[in-house]
Amino acid sequence: MPPEWFPREGTLMSWPVRSEAWLDGLEEARDGYVEVAQAIAEFEQLYMIARSQVEEGGYVPYADARKRLPASVEVWDLPHDDSWVRDNGPTIVVHEDGRRAGINWQFNAWGEKYHPFNADNDLAPRILEKLGIPRYDAPLILEGGSIHVDGEGTLLTTEECLLAKNRNPSLSKEAIENYLKAYLSVSTIIWLDRGLWGDETDGHVDNLACFVQPGRVLIQVATDADSPNRPNSRKNLAILESARDAKGRKLEIVTIPEPPRRTCRGESLTLSYINFYPVSGGLIVPVFGKDGDAELKRADERALGILREQYPDRKIVPIDGMKIIKGGGNVHCITQQIPKSL
Repeated sequence: MPPEWFPREGTLMSWPVRSEAWLDGLEEARDGYVEVAQAIAEFEQLYMIARSQVEEGGYVPYADARKRLPASVEVWDLPHDDSWVRDNGPTIVVHEDGRRAGINWQFNAWGEKYHPFNADNDLAPRILEKLGIPRYDAPLILEGGSIHVDGEGTLLTTEECLLAKNRNPSLSKEAIENYLKAYLSVSTIIWLDRGLWGDETDGHVDNLACFVQPGRVLIQVATDADSPNRPNSRKNLAILESARDAKGRKLEIVTIPEPPRRTCRGESLTLSYINFYPVSGGLIVPVFGKDGDAELKRADERALGILREQYPDRKIVPIDGMKIIKGGGNVHCITQQIPKSL
């Protein structure tokens, strides 16, 4: 599995269609997706999956997506249940000779939290067929947001998610490690403890930490004493400080303070600055103070400053992450990279 800074053919997204997933409704969600799609399309090819079946009230997702997206975006009519292609789409791997293949993980809607999910479980093979990329069917329930790689043999994940009993209850930690090593060609797995508090994905690592480059990890940390993430922040930092990557290097750790906590309709929002998405020459970053919340705006500026230091050669594009987090994830969760064949 190549890292996210590997050369790109483009990016995949899926149009929002599951109303029960969105605290403030699908229309706001779609506005958020359009903003992300427009930002990505400025840098690279974007492919939007949108089913053509007629919804309640005569709404047709495919037609709406085609009307609202830039002309450069290809819209694919494929069946799907939800709009989180990071988790139900394929992981595309690249051989050293340049050939590509796609891993079709099994998908059960984050431990059967939503039904139905059969179309989402079938989505990765359909995408790979559309792209003309051969596939490997992995006998492991896994979401793409639960893993990050450095491209040199190291993988980051959390025990909370990959060892959750609602995913692969019959598999041991060792068995899961063996599948990851076999399908992703990694040799070292760094197991962080838990993800962010309240994350309905059961602790996806893409809300918590990622590789900026080989040997350097960016992690969101709790700074307020009353943050529910504070105990786990300390534990995860200790794990990273003692870890070595696949090359035997001690990791350089860069911290980014978490945003102030906010709620929507009584539910805590899992706000994360780590849930950004690198594109070809850019970085699409969720921010949370665009509605004028002064405290969040200060936190946004602090986070953007850190990201500019870490990605000096990329154009940083902030987008309104509040519209997307109300569905439980953010920019990284709704995108999936298609690496180039070399």
